[in-house]
Amino acid sequence: MNSVEKIIRIPIREAFPYEARSLTPWLCENIDVLGDAIGLELINPEREQSTGSFNVDIKAENDNGDIVVIENQYGPSDHDHLGKLITYLTSFEAKVAIWIVETPKQEHINAISWLNEADNGCDFYFLKIEAIKIGESNPAPLLSKIVGPSEESKQIGKIKKEDSLRHKQRRAFWTKLLAVTNTKNVTTFSAISPSGDAWIGASSGVRGLSYVFWVNQHSVRIELRIDRGKGLGDENLTILRTLEQSKFEIENSFGDSLNWDELEGYRVCSIRKEYNLGGYRDEEEKWDVIIDRAVEAMDSLINATRKYIKALRL
Repeated sequence: MNSVEKIIRIPIREAFPYEARSLTPWLCENIDVLGDAIGLELINPEREQSTGSFNVDIKAENDNGDIVVIENQYGPSDHDHLGKLITYLTSFEAKVAIWIVETPKQEHINAISWLNEADNGCDFYFLKIEAIKIGESNPAPLLSKIVGPSEESKQIGKIKKEDSLRHKQRRAFWTKLLAVTNTKNVTTFSAISPSGDAWIGASSGVRGLSYVFWVNQHSVRIELRIDRGKGLGDENLTILRTLEQSKFEIENSFGDSLNWDELEGYRVCSIRKEYNLGGYRDEEEKWDVIIDRAVEAMDSLINATRKYIKALRL
C-alpha cells in the first residue's frame, strides 16, 4: 500500500525569502498557478510596471485582453497596499485586480467584498498565500481564494444601490413635504425631521395614536395610526371602534370617506386615506401637486379627529 503524506505548512520565507525578488518572479513564470486559483486564464505577465511613483508587482492580461494588476504582500494585509492596488487599477485602466497576502485581515476582506458589489466594471480577488511541503518535497506555494466576484455579489450591490437611491428620493420628498406643512401651519409636524423611510409620523398628543404620512413609488397615504404597544391589540381595536361611533361626523368634517382598518393579523389599527396622484418615483415636477393634496388631507384628518381623540378614556 502506498503511503499518503501530510501537507506541512512552513514559513513563507522558507520558500520565497523575498517578496519582490523571489515570490514575484516565480508568479510571473508560473502565472497559470495563479490563474487556476481564481478560475481565470492569465497571460503576458510583466514585472514592476511603473505608474507614477509606484510600481505594480505584476501586470498581466486575461483571455479577453483586459489588463490585470497583481499586488503581493507578506505579513498582514494593510490599507497602504489596498490603496496601491486601487491606484494601479485606475492608472492602467485594468478590469481585474488581484491582491495576494500572507495574512488577510477581516476589514480588508470586507472592503474587497464591498468593491465587488459596486457597479464599476471591475473584478477584485483577495488571495491568501502559504508555503507547504509534502513529506520531504521541495516547498510550493498554496494560493487560496478568500474573496472574489460573483453574480450574487453584483446582485447585492445592485440592491444596495437601489436602496440608496430610494432613501435619497424619499428624504427629498419628505423635506419638501415638511416645508409645506410649515407653510400651511400644520403644527403637528413642526418638530419632525425628514428621513429616508417610507413614512413620517407625529404624535396626536395621546400615547400610541399618531398622524402618519406614507409615500410609495406612485401613491401617498395619510392615516391616524393606532398602536398602543405590544400585546394591546384588543385595546387598539376598542379605540378604533370607539372612534368609529363618530364615523359620520368625522368623515363629514374630513370631506370624504375614510378607510377604517383593523389590519387583520396585525395589532395596529388605522383610519386612512390613499391618493394615487403619484409618489416619490414620479417626476419631481409632480411633487408639488402630490404634496399639497397630502398635506391638505392630513390637516383635515387632524381637525376631524382631534376632539374625538381627546374624549377617549384611556
